Amino acid sequence: MQHQFIETNLEEIAIKSIARAQENIDFVEHLQQLNIDELDDTVYELDSLISPQIDCTLCGNCCKTLMINVEAPEADIAARHLGISRVVFDEAYIEKSMGGKMLVNKIPCHFLQDNKCTIYLSRFAGCKEFPALHLPRIKNRLFTIFMHYGRCPIIYNVM
Repeated sequence: MQHQFIETNLEEIAIKSIARAQENIDFVEHLQQLNIDELDDTVYELDSLISPQIDCTLCGNCCKTLMINVEAPEADIAARHLGISRVVFDEAYIEKSMGGKMLVNKIPCHFLQDNKCTIYLSRFAGCKEFPALHLPRIKNRLFTIFMHYGRCPIIYNVM
């Protein structure tokens, strides 16, 4: 199979995503009409072709621009990975909402260095899943996917 050009220039992706805003709204409406399983299969296939062609460590834009949710067990694992107590970890890296939700307290992420995650083996679930095109029920996440369309070369090229 011959591969088409893969866009990885973040400036171009951002510009084109703005220029295609209405086109993408129309596209989402079209995707909403498709069979959920067939849409998943198509996106899985495209993702399996495109993702291997994109080196995330040349980009790191997700880690540079997204708020990262953290669950307590994930914070425990990351603290152990860093060799610090959970209290020290939370004080240094976590912001807690009034409702108890936890977020990494800095954008870009503390753990991003040279576009690589310094706690990669202990990274948080949201980091492991992003851009989540391999997960089922894509139709239910189209808003989120297109929210990241101008940020992530994988999403941009798959869509």
